[in-house]
Amino acid sequence: MISKGIRGAITIDENTPEAIGSATIRLLKEITERNNIETDMISHVIFTLTEDLNADFPAKYARINLKWKDTAMMCFHELNVPGSLPKCLRVLIVVNCGEGFIPEFVYLEGAEKLRA
Repeated sequence: MISKGIRGAITIDENTPEAIGSATIRLLKEITERNNIETDMISHVIFTLTEDLNADFPAKYARINLKWKDTAMMCFHELNVPGSLPKCLRVLIVVNCGEGFIPEFVYLEGAEKLRA
C-alpha cells in the first residue's frame, strides 16, 4: 500500500461560517465520490484558505458532517500572492491506496482557473 494526494479547491462567495461549511462539505463529498474514497483510506487532510476567509475552520465540518473524527486535519492560510484567486478554499487529502490508484483532482465554482 502507498499514499497519494488528491487536490481540490472551491471558491466561496462570502466569509461566513455557513458559506465555509457548505463549500467544505460540497468539495469533500465531490472528491470522495469521484475517487471512491472510504473514510478509513484517509491518512490526513490539509486545508488552506485565502486570507479573506477566516470565519471558521473547514476541518470542523469534515469532523461533524462527514464523521471524520479520527482523521488528522489541519487548517492554514494560503500564501498571499498578488493577483491570486480570492476567497478560495484548497484541500489536500492524502489517502492510503494501491499503486494503481489514479487520483482525480476536483476544482469547483471558479477554482478551475487554478489548473489552467
